[in-house]
Amino acid sequence: MKDLKILAIGDIVGRVGRNVVGNRLQGLIDRHRIDLVIANGENSAGGMGMTPDSTRELFSYGINVITSGNHVWNKKEILEIIDSEPAFIRPANYPSGVSGKGYCIVTVRGISICVINLMGRVLMSTLDCPFRKFDEIYNEVKDKCRIIIVDFHAEATSEKQAMGWYVDGRASALFGTHTHVQTADERILTKGTGYITDIGMTGPFDSVIGMIKEKSIDFFLYQTKMKFEPATDNPGLNGVIFKINGTSGKTEEVIRVRE
Repeated sequence: MKDLKILAIGDIVGRVGRNVVGNRLQGLIDRHRIDLVIANGENSAGGMGMTPDSTRELFSYGINVITSGNHVWNKKEILEIIDSEPAFIRPANYPSGVSGKGYCIVTVRGISICVINLMGRVLMSTLDCPFRKFDEIYNEVKDKCRIIIVDFHAEATSEKQAMGWYVDGRASALFGTHTHVQTADERILTKGTGYITDIGMTGPFDSVIGMIKEKSIDFFLYQTKMKFEPATDNPGLNGVIFKINGTSGKTEEVIRVRE
């Protein structure tokens, strides 16, 4: 069985981020011979939240699975599609009864791939335990899916690293999202799980995590309520490519992407 190449794209911010994906994604797919594209889209509409239109736009550019995080609920319109769009997922460790689903299964070149979305709890909302939720989903899908990919949407580096070691040998790869800053610690853990603490952001790089930098500076200077707005300058794309063995489900190479 040949290797599969999976591209994960970091948090897409606003119209600028969507335009970057529209302009750059197909070239990346062709150049690296990508088999599956996963992207975190939770900030794709107006820099915070998602809408049906922004979600469908991202799918139209060739993204196969869209993950999300704590901002997925910011725009109520997303509830129109969160239950019906099969390849759009939200963190699985929200309490029972919340709209949407926490994982999906897609088939690529005859191989079933499970993509799981989880959210951390350190400096985030108090959700169900993401570690135990991974166990629950893993036990449901391990006999059906050769490859399991995790988007762990979390703030704390320590929590992300702990999760990486926790799923090592069970997940094929785990990548972190949420902080919008790409880390340089990509590696393959001892039991074969590809790992990176955060894959970064797709959107305006001349910004503070995607927002107009002057407004962010004022917020830190004056500590008063501020309406943040997406920046527009110096657009770019962050992500990572996992090369995964199609037979063993283990990662063989991890390549950071910055365009």
